[in-house]
Amino acid sequence: MRSNIADAISTFFLEYETPRQVVVKNRRVGVVCRLIQLIVLVYIIGWVFIYEKGYQVTDKAIGSVYTKMKGVGYTKVNGVQRVWDVDDYVFPEQGDASFVVMTNYIMTMGQQQGNCPELPGKHSCQSDEDCEEGDYRRGGHGMLTGKCVSETKTCEVSAWCPVENDLVVPDPPLLMAAENFTLFIKNSITFPMFGIVRSNLVKRVNLRTCVFHEDEAPLCPIFRLGDIVRLSGFNFQELAVQGGAIGILIDWTCDFDWDRKHCLPKYNFHGLYGDGELMSNSSVGYNFRCRIHVTL
Repeated sequence: MRSNIADAISTFFLEYETPRQVVVKNRRVGVVCRLIQLIVLVYIIGWVFIYEKGYQVTDKAIGSVYTKMKGVGYTKVNGVQRVWDVDDYVFPEQGDASFVVMTNYIMTMGQQQGNCPELPGKHSCQSDEDCEEGDYRRGGHGMLTGKCVSETKTCEVSAWCPVENDLVVPDPPLLMAAENFTLFIKNSITFPMFGIVRSNLVKRVNLRTCVFHEDEAPLCPIFRLGDIVRLSGFNFQELAVQGGAIGILIDWTCDFDWDRKHCLPKYNFHGLYGDGELMSNSSVGYNFRCRIHVTL
């Protein structure tokens, strides 16, 4: 055992190994060898470094978005004419990083808290026994009082009266003028790793006159709502009846091997929901309720 250890130590310290290089003088073997080396070199330089930018580092942008709507609409319902401005048809409180533009509405005027019959087709009844007092049924407008209204054959409810009739939606939408409303988007981003700040407000774009166009004015940050809907794949009039949702993506894919002035945004529009083919479903579209209290 000791002899083996001593031999191993002696071999390690007293012997030196070197590979033998054999030169093969063969034209075919030489060409194949150099060709393989060339392919590997081209792959490393061309694919890894030039195409895939393997030498680069990437950074995730941090940004902020500011939006502003402009436009005025007019409606005349039941002989009542009304002017709609931004404060009337924009509802930013509906969600984070989003806003709502009203294109259609159902107005129930003169509501007061009291007792009144449900809509025909909801809570149908033949007698008071069909309307259990204190019961609330899904889809109803209020609490049942226990009475059956003979004129409508529906249960009486304690609610805001008269109850809202949302079974008939105005078509065409009342605020079709929204198609020409404009949306201004101000987007600023920073790449912290590189210390570079960019904005979608490009100097060569005249904000006073420009309107976004995918070919003629792709850098203008002012958009017609009609164009946004069209570029998302929807029809404005169909979408405006029941409502829908559209996502706007601002793509900042920048290569800082080049001058930062070439770092420009690209706008993409995606229809999230509001497909006209699905309008037969009861939950299609987007809607919400709001109230205006008037005290006399």
